[in-house]
Amino acid sequence: MRPENIIRRAGLGLAFAVAATAQLSAAGLPEKGPMTVERVQGIGGFFFKAKDPKALAKWYADHLGVSLTPKDYGQKPWEQMAGPTAFEPFPADSTFFERPSQQFILNFRVGNMDAMVDQLRRAGIKVERDPKTYPNGVFASLHDPEGNPIQLWQQEAGH
Repeated sequence: MRPENIIRRAGLGLAFAVAATAQLSAAGLPEKGPMTVERVQGIGGFFFKAKDPKALAKWYADHLGVSLTPKDYGQKPWEQMAGPTAFEPFPADSTFFERPSQQFILNFRVGNMDAMVDQLRRAGIKVERDPKTYPNGVFASLHDPEGNPIQLWQQEAGH
């Protein structure tokens, strides 16, 4: 079976859109009422190109705990903990993404920022911890071996 079919059939799909209530209202779609609007339930997968997909997938598994995509239906895919997810398109000329060709930044929630940063640094990975504490938590930044930016976020209690 082709990997694309395993991903689809394993329920990971190509769901990469999250519709927020405010966006539905702004689009003129009803939130409730006689005309129900179906909404996605979350992100079912994140797919991107890599120079060395196997090595990069292993890096994410080894250092961030994102398990490899199952090779057959008897294996379970990585399951993330329930929690908030930001879905935000940025302007095409945004400098937040570091380089103009960069199309995405992965932001992973972590339970203990200090422990995660220490673990990554012990593995020789450069991590920049934002010294500021924001109302919604603390952040750190790093890059995967292919230069893709990654943000880590520890949510502030109550947010």
